[in-house]
Amino acid sequence: MGHVWAVDLLGEHIRSGGVRHAYLFTGPAGVGKRTLALNFARALTCKNPPSPGDFCGECRPCKMIDQQQFPDLVILEADTIGGELKVDSVRELLHTMALTPYEADRRIALLLRFQEANENAQNALLKTLEEAPGKSVLLVTADTPENLLPTIVSRCELLRLRPLAVDALADGLVERLSIPRTDALRLARISSGRPGIALDLHTDTNLNTNRQQWMDHLFSLLSEDLRQRFDFVEKQVKLKNSSKEERDLLRMRLREGFIFWQSLWRDVLLRSSGLGDELANVDYREKIDMLAGSVSAAEAGDQINRIETAAYRLGSANLQLLVEALVMGFPAVK
Repeated sequence: MGHVWAVDLLGEHIRSGGVRHAYLFTGPAGVGKRTLALNFARALTCKNPPSPGDFCGECRPCKMIDQQQFPDLVILEADTIGGELKVDSVRELLHTMALTPYEADRRIALLLRFQEANENAQNALLKTLEEAPGKSVLLVTADTPENLLPTIVSRCELLRLRPLAVDALADGLVERLSIPRTDALRLARISSGRPGIALDLHTDTNLNTNRQQWMDHLFSLLSEDLRQRFDFVEKQVKLKNSSKEERDLLRMRLREGFIFWQSLWRDVLLRSSGLGDELANVDYREKIDMLAGSVSAAEAGDQINRIETAAYRLGSANLQLLVEALVMGFPAVK
């Protein structure tokens, strides 16, 4: 959704017979890297493309890729978001890629969130990029090229995906979801222009209730002392004797809460900078204006970055310490 230039570029590579052996898709979480890579895989394997460089979505390869069961597509990622991808997993993948394709003209590997690969795993991939098998295509996604070995980046066709403009994403959401434009605009602003996050939020039946709870939590924390902030974390992050499923649910809940908090600090940043009235959380306008009067644009931007870092580390860090460090870093506003 919205990355027309990237779709056109990849389609032209297929039409001209100039498909590269490796592609690197970068951008923030939820911007569409995985979707674009999977659609490219469909276009590479489609039996009945409506036009060269496109895919039908109905043939066997298209449907099996949609179900992640196509025999010539291998998807590799760390077990959890923010986890670690180790060298043995990459070596096993590369062994598979060296085999003759089973059904398609080439084997395709999709390596998701490759910034989570440790140094040994990245070096293992580098060897394959230097001596890539003729009938294979590697599709790699990462948050930023700077988190990968420079030699990996230099051997890939790099596509940098950026968040969409609010109006452009809202248009796409109206077309895709058939929702009122006011709702689409709110989703576009809360998600900071990232289609994947906007779509996830749309499926949340408790979106309004959850958003209000997290907003109220944040404004309360800003006026509380350190002891009260520790008490908040203790209540929100209950891990004693918890199961893996309960911890995973907690990570999902925290990840959504962090999205809401980022949207609020984005609003504060806009108001502090005098950049306009396009607030995501219009029902909190009065409180946002009061906070913008106490916090500079630079401080609001710093909070956005801190929350982004915390969200990325949810898969690997001690959750209680992570949330404690985050809320202790909020400014004190009375």
